[in-house]
Amino acid sequence: MENYYCGIDIGGTSAKMCLYSAGRDEFVSEWDVPTCKGSDEMIIIDRIIKSLYDTCESEGIQYESISGIGIGIPGPVTDDGVVLKCANLGWDIVELKKIMCEKTVLRNIEVANDANVAALGEQWRGSARDYNSIVMVTLGTGVGGGIIINGKIHTGHKGAAGEIGHITVEPDEEKACGCGCHGCLEQYASATGVVRIAKKEFPEKYSSEEISAKDIFDGAKAGDDSAVTIVRMFSKYLGTALANVAAVMSPEAFVIGGGVANAGVIITEGVKEYYREYSMFALKDTPIELALLGNRAGMYGSVKMVLEP
Repeated sequence: MENYYCGIDIGGTSAKMCLYSAGRDEFVSEWDVPTCKGSDEMIIIDRIIKSLYDTCESEGIQYESISGIGIGIPGPVTDDGVVLKCANLGWDIVELKKIMCEKTVLRNIEVANDANVAALGEQWRGSARDYNSIVMVTLGTGVGGGIIINGKIHTGHKGAAGEIGHITVEPDEEKACGCGCHGCLEQYASATGVVRIAKKEFPEKYSSEEISAKDIFDGAKAGDDSAVTIVRMFSKYLGTALANVAAVMSPEAFVIGGGVANAGVIITEGVKEYYREYSMFALKDTPIELALLGNRAGMYGSVKMVLEP
């Protein structure tokens, strides 16, 4: 009987799901399941499980051939699969692995933070596939991070390793970050952070509520002086943060992903410049790559967590 694995990447609006065939080494099905912030966790869990049953039936796959389920979720997760908090879904403490094992009657189930899972996906099948130990930074509405050491996710104590967005880069910042601290990287290197810099530094030019980070990066590519200045500020904050991470982790490579990274090489060019300036001599040549898998990174990483040798 052919072995299949289910990868699940749970987000605030939907859960991206896939069935992976080990024999064919490919996804045989991909689909989305709606989620909703504030919904009882059991409603979402039951919806996800039902969609897996339904997909197996529609694809002519025996449910008994599912050999494992991997799950990524936007929040800190302990090694034993307990979600400590998930603000995007309004969840508090949820014993997600235990619940899934009981409801699916499967033992090979793993749960991890979504940024860590995306990093594992990039290390397995993305831009970091030639490296065993990496740090990935995801730049979206916020800033996330994932750490892979020798091909395994590093969760740290309380499952909070890799929270790169909450490294302090501007201690004199008066405005609080969503985490409650001040001057976090997320306040400057996320999509909202880039717009925030623009409105603060050039209020006469970037006053519109509709301005986006993409507009600013596009302006910098076109040579607009104010946009270039903003991108350099962004690059300095992120490059400095990565230099600090390198001094602790010394990864083989950094990977930058998320929606902001769609701006392309303008991201890596600026970040590399400041990274080299602020990193110690032994670490200056650490590669900084753009992610390749996009929204599928979480599904790849979820599968990899439970894929049996």
